[in-house]
Amino acid sequence: MEQTEKQTTDKEQCPHIKKKIGRTTYNVAIHFSKTSKETMTDKINRLILHDINSEDFS
Repeated sequence: MEQTEKQTTDKEQCPHIKKKIGRTTYNVAIHFSKTSKETMTDKINRLILHDINSEDFS
């Protein structure tokens, strides 16, 4: 399994993560709101708590 991270300084392109699993390569674009008041840690904790409360572990 291979994982690479790439951030660009070009404002036209957003950062993305490229991950290869087997013969499939996943290219995931990352977008962060410039007006958000929520930190990355807050967001991750909120998502985890939501999954736990909804019992959606699939």
